[in-house]
Amino acid sequence: MSWSKLKQQLDSFLCPALYGRVEYRATGYRYLPDKAGLCYISVDKKNLLNMNDKTTLIKWYQTELEIKNDSAIQIPISNEEIEAARKDTQGNVPEDRLKVIVRNKKISVYAKELLSAQASLSKSNFFVVANKFLSISIEESLESHDVLLNILALVDRRVGKKRILNMTEKMKVKHPIVQYFYELRLSTL
Repeated sequence: MSWSKLKQQLDSFLCPALYGRVEYRATGYRYLPDKAGLCYISVDKKNLLNMNDKTTLIKWYQTELEIKNDSAIQIPISNEEIEAARKDTQGNVPEDRLKVIVRNKKISVYAKELLSAQASLSKSNFFVVANKFLSISIEESLESHDVLLNILALVDRRVGKKRILNMTEKMKVKHPIVQYFYELRLSTL
């Protein structure tokens, strides 16, 4: 889905009291493929949640290296995962190398999950999560552990006053940026 269409759909779900205050923005450079785009959510013209592909990839790589170099972290590898890697490589790779390939894939996924939990998101993640938000129920978005799904759900018009007021206890354990958007939504009631 193109950015303009995605933005239009996200804006259509925005709470009327926050319309004009909360904005979704993305930049990209068509003719400069090595220039990473920016994506951010702004409130009252201030960028609050920046999602920068360029710095996120560096942090992701650093996190991945830290996990690889930490001998205390044990990543279990199942026989099914090795068989899937063997099928992907068409059986041309030695057994010990298959274990390294599977372990490196799992470390990469683990590093990305860690960064996502720390709200270091990228523009491509924003597109994926926003599309997921548009296709799942509002309850799933509110109960999710994904910071971005929580934010999109909190500023959604489908979340009513009663539900917002009943979420006070749940918000105490959420990420600070989610708590900020919760307070923002509370201020509109």
